[in-house]
Amino acid sequence: MRLTGHAYPWDVLGDKGFVERTAGLSTVALAAAYHSVRAATPMHPSHQLVEARYAALYRPVRESVWRGRRLRPLTPDWMSTSDSWGSAATVLRSAGLRVSAWVVLTHNSRLGTSFPDVAVVNCFGDRYPYALCPSRAEVREYAATLAVEAAADADDVSLEACGQLGLTHQSHHEKTDNAWTPYAQRWLSVCCCDACQMGWSGRGLDPPWVLSTLREAVRTSGEVPFAEVLLAVRQAATDALRAEVLAGLSVPVILHAHPDPWVTGASPGLTPTAGVDVAALVVPAWPTDSTPVVEAAVTTGRPVDAYVTVLQAEDDLPHHARSLVSAGATGLAFYHLGLAPAWRQPLIREMIEASIGG
Repeated sequence: MRLTGHAYPWDVLGDKGFVERTAGLSTVALAAAYHSVRAATPMHPSHQLVEARYAALYRPVRESVWRGRRLRPLTPDWMSTSDSWGSAATVLRSAGLRVSAWVVLTHNSRLGTSFPDVAVVNCFGDRYPYALCPSRAEVREYAATLAVEAAADADDVSLEACGQLGLTHQSHHEKTDNAWTPYAQRWLSVCCCDACQMGWSGRGLDPPWVLSTLREAVRTSGEVPFAEVLLAVRQAATDALRAEVLAGLSVPVILHAHPDPWVTGASPGLTPTAGVDVAALVVPAWPTDSTPVVEAAVTTGRPVDAYVTVLQAEDDLPHHARSLVSAGATGLAFYHLGLAPAWRQPLIREMIEASIGG
């Protein structure tokens, strides 16, 4: 049973008690390249919040690698060292833990805002600046380089957002909840940038007709006659992105994914070829009625880590852990070691004991 806890470098550094709270875990997935976040640190002795204002690389940003590139990471100025991942990893390894490089690829509001031509755009022309489109060769090159730089010295890599993000984004003061039906959300998550439109044309579709049909489908929550072509174009870009990223990595890769092929976001929908080229999958397993997600992912034949949270009020999390193992999960990935307050930390231990006990 692979048991992984997720954390940020600032959760580990400066907190002598952090390692004690990893008891029972074998691996810590430590953020090495991560999007902007306002993070609670309720267990840390020196602070209660960290404001990570922009997506950053928590490894050295080497000028020799990034010189001349539009798409490049920044060093986090809220950290006291240019290699906070490396410093935190040293602490964790001294306690006998494996350290995974948790790498977020296409979720970057700073880059999407600075360079809107590489951002996802919907059928109405609205751009999603937090989402970089993998149909863009420049985006794939950036992601592949970022993964290599972030994964230096890691025991394995946990790849998040290795595909396209869509409509949903939990940003500051989000005011979009329940504004669209599930079908409308699907069509508003179809990227309609120039590169994606070229993909449609290459498969025999007329882009202006596609755009007008999508807009009508959003308004009526209807179907579109070319849905499978749209999905095929997205999946081709996702496969190309994953191939370029994996080509540069020499350690096992754990892929954040979802068995529903239409899903966008941090755990993008699996493509027909995804899974065979990675060591394992990690799939979202909250809320507690998500056992079917694990069951569907297991059919790929790859090991599956169920991604569970102790941050939400759920009924009987130990029972949930047992259900996930019964559904075929070969590991649990816990969210989140640093965000969880003292009264939720014991839930991690309870779920570990439940999963091991079966």
